[in-house]
Amino acid sequence: MIQIDVDMTEGSEFGRELLSQYTSFRLTTDLSVLSENECRMLPHLFAAADEMESIFWKQAYGDRDELLESIDDPALREYAKINYGPWDRIGGNAPFIDGIPDKPAGANLYPRDMSRDEFEAAAAQNPSLADLYTMVVRDADESLEAIPYHEVFAEEMQRASEELLAAAEFADEPGLRNYLTLRAQALVTGDYFESDMAWMDMKDNRIEMVVGPIETYEDALFGYKAAAEAFVLIKDMSWSERLSRYAQLLPMLQEGLPVPQEYKQETPGTDSDLNAYDAIYHAGDTNAGSKTIAINLPNDEQVQLAKGTRRLQLKNSMQAKFDKILVPISEVLIAEDQREHVTFDAFFGNTMFHEVAHGLGIKNTLDGSTTVRGALKEHASALEEGKADILGLYMVSALMDAGELDGDIRDNMVTFLAGIFRSVRFGASSAHGRANMIRFNYFLEMGAFSRDAETGMYSADYDKMIEAMNALTEKILRFQGDGDYEGVAAFVADYARVPQQLQADLDRLAEEGIPVDIVFEQGLAAVGR
Repeated sequence: MIQIDVDMTEGSEFGRELLSQYTSFRLTTDLSVLSENECRMLPHLFAAADEMESIFWKQAYGDRDELLESIDDPALREYAKINYGPWDRIGGNAPFIDGIPDKPAGANLYPRDMSRDEFEAAAAQNPSLADLYTMVVRDADESLEAIPYHEVFAEEMQRASEELLAAAEFADEPGLRNYLTLRAQALVTGDYFESDMAWMDMKDNRIEMVVGPIETYEDALFGYKAAAEAFVLIKDMSWSERLSRYAQLLPMLQEGLPVPQEYKQETPGTDSDLNAYDAIYHAGDTNAGSKTIAINLPNDEQVQLAKGTRRLQLKNSMQAKFDKILVPISEVLIAEDQREHVTFDAFFGNTMFHEVAHGLGIKNTLDGSTTVRGALKEHASALEEGKADILGLYMVSALMDAGELDGDIRDNMVTFLAGIFRSVRFGASSAHGRANMIRFNYFLEMGAFSRDAETGMYSADYDKMIEAMNALTEKILRFQGDGDYEGVAAFVADYARVPQQLQADLDRLAEEGIPVDIVFEQGLAAVGR
């Protein structure tokens, strides 16, 4: 569990300055909507989540206690907890502890002395080295060896499994009970397919648990390795009912994509759903650095094609970022005559349709040789996030045109622009940060927005934003369908950079004391149990 525990008068000025980039937010919700049995589940779910904390520390850095005990400065020690290591996740992964080398691209998921060429040669002979759920280590003769997570982290996985089984005993809803039971088994066997399918089948559960090795962002070397994380969420039934119908429109939206037919030939799963939640616990990868405000899972392409995905909007976390970060940013960087178009409804909608948009496009290359993720390797996550960003705006526009969504598209466009400034502050070291820089530079190049030299404020050009949206959509979907690794690598190198003028504007936000992101006060005490 992470929250800022140090007194902000303690520690070095440098450490306190780093900590000031975050502001605290309490994760809570109305537990009166839960049954007594559901309330009894929470300690077990939190305990299972904490095991993902331990695993992620080992995947991201190594020995957590050894690192923290070596840091005398209390502010820097707290900052290491937020970052799960000595590298600044919203500062380009630069080390903030003296004597610490640069962060390895593969974190601690591979031997630190391993080269890309060595890995690729070994993986050609032993494909398990590229498996999602293995750590790569050196064996006795210094060759590369893949060890499954459920063996490397056997103790943590076993404890988490036992906690999930204990929680399942209190699950009133059969779908949740089945998922927790299957997920408990998956953690100790390494086979996640059946539990992913069971997770997709859950419809009526009020408590939500996401747990296990899931996203591949931590592996910036190849994007092969899944990192441990967990969420505990409480469904907002009234908001979810309002959102549920949009997932059923995916086939129509897929057909309307501004791209040749072969790049939209896959049919999105029709069993997708869309719900709103209050988050009450984050752990592991999802709690490192900048915090997640929406989820689109599972990542298994087989499950996606069979059942689609589930999109989970974290309403309370989203509201915190809007109030504490996005609104203050708009007051500094958005032209005064457009600020009225920065609204929470538009922020929620843009974020929601970002997650839905992961279901559009294509999951396998056109030649059928591999998945898009396999073809694009370490660039797959950034391009996929970029796709979801731009197709989220496309979906809003298309649904409004079809009369399926009420609102003013100008709200979504200006909030979209303000959202870029919020997200690029995470730095270009993350997939989301690279995606946002690509979008910023591409849209700037096409004149989708402009900057007033005198005021330093930005204005959206609504017509050109639609043109840029369509152009970038086609470019990204072609890259994915073609599995064009070299083309994507060159595109990322050209566009995933922070221009000097933008950096100066981001520095203005720091000077105004606007936080970059949030840290959570969470756990049983936070929810009043």
